[in-house]
Amino acid sequence: MTNQQGSADAARLSVRRLTKRFGSIAAIDGVSLDLHKGEVRALCGGNGAGKSTLVKILTGVLTPSEGKLEIDGKQRTFRNPVDAQRVGLALVAQELSLAPDLSVHDNLWLGHADAPFARRTARSAALAREALDAVGLESTSLDIKAGRLALAERQLLEIARGLARNASVLILDEPTATLSEREIAKVFDAVHRLKARDCSVIYITHRMGEVYELCDSVTVMRNGRVITTQPVADMPRNRLLELMIGRELTDVYPSSTRPPGAVMLEVSNLQVPGAIEDFSLQLRAGEIVGIVGQIGSGATESIRALAGLVHNARGDVAIGGRKLPLGAPSTVLKSGVRFVSEDRATEGVFLDMPARTNLVATRFPELSNGGLLPPARLGRIATLLAQQVGFDPSRLHLAAGRLSGGNQQKLAIGRCSDRRAHGVILMNEPTRGVDMGARAEIYQTLRRLCDEGNAVLLASTDLEEVVGLVDRVITMFRGRIVGLHERGEIAETVILSEITNAREAA
Repeated sequence: MTNQQGSADAARLSVRRLTKRFGSIAAIDGVSLDLHKGEVRALCGGNGAGKSTLVKILTGVLTPSEGKLEIDGKQRTFRNPVDAQRVGLALVAQELSLAPDLSVHDNLWLGHADAPFARRTARSAALAREALDAVGLESTSLDIKAGRLALAERQLLEIARGLARNASVLILDEPTATLSEREIAKVFDAVHRLKARDCSVIYITHRMGEVYELCDSVTVMRNGRVITTQPVADMPRNRLLELMIGRELTDVYPSSTRPPGAVMLEVSNLQVPGAIEDFSLQLRAGEIVGIVGQIGSGATESIRALAGLVHNARGDVAIGGRKLPLGAPSTVLKSGVRFVSEDRATEGVFLDMPARTNLVATRFPELSNGGLLPPARLGRIATLLAQQVGFDPSRLHLAAGRLSGGNQQKLAIGRCSDRRAHGVILMNEPTRGVDMGARAEIYQTLRRLCDEGNAVLLASTDLEEVVGLVDRVITMFRGRIVGLHERGEIAETVILSEITNAREAA
């Protein structure tokens, strides 16, 4: 494959028939790819596709069972990550790894194979400054503590650290997962700068829009193998999804099959000091309504307040015409309102407990018999819930922590799925960290739940998700509702303008 300019120069990174076995299981099997100078390559695939194993081999964490790896035409073997770093391969992982109490300078050199013996030298400061400038942090002081930086600045600092390690191939793993649209633009700018410097980028993302906006080419992996590598311009979106999940998709974003029903949730003048000034809405049975806003807009805070998780929330809230007290999550749950957090690890699932326990965790009182949980009954209900959300019942015995992000999210949603009693489902970032194939399945589940009589209110920073999925979208800026748009009239450009207050600024 040639790069996007059509030149036939030698590949910066060349991988030939890489295989990694763990016992009799091949995590990746015969993977081959070429990456050229200045090329931004999307690496796509569902959880379990082999992306993580490939990245670990490229960065020296794992040694391949078979195959070879070349950098600029020279074959390389890595014993550890330092070996990979020395020849120009660096990873910016999904989870930030900065030391918040160390300075920007010290973070840039932390873990560097050639870190200065002294804490700082003129050369280390000059190289640090050069790396910061390359990612758009020209005005950031080397002396400020990393913990004082904004989230987007910390993400850019992670990228700069890769450059400070002389990276010619930089692997970015979900670099925008926790960022707002404005902050994502800064990461994109940094990637464009890297491309202009002939740095090659492997870009891993679960957001399909980023593949088409930022990347030159895309490699699709499934079941440990490379399915195809093509220019992004030649890969239709639905085709990309189909290649990832291995089957045809009829509709990624399903539409409602019936008109909205009665009002299920009515909110008037919801307020949270310092976060929400005035939030009002009516949510009807059968609807999916999305709230969109940047970090600090009040979008996620609105969801949490309605879930009873904000102690100082004020306002009038009614469920099915009955007043709902705020600040009392147990009362909210008994009223038929369920909450799915964006933070699966701490609020979404019990990582150490089996999947079946996670699915029925809010139903123990009704399932118990004299304080005991009959295993047969628990298993029967868990199996039913698993089937409703597309979770494989044969995996119900596994601890949630051993499952992919998509399957963990299915457990959290499955806990809200109850055909006996319809209710309101509140969600923050419903598909954060979820692969594209699992996203499509989650969208189908949410639409089915609404068609059965439930209503969904969600906050999302993924504009493509919002435009494709919801029936109505509410935009917020600095604690206030800016706009309300119906399905079919929702445009990403309008949403982005409203959540950044561009019209007022103009």
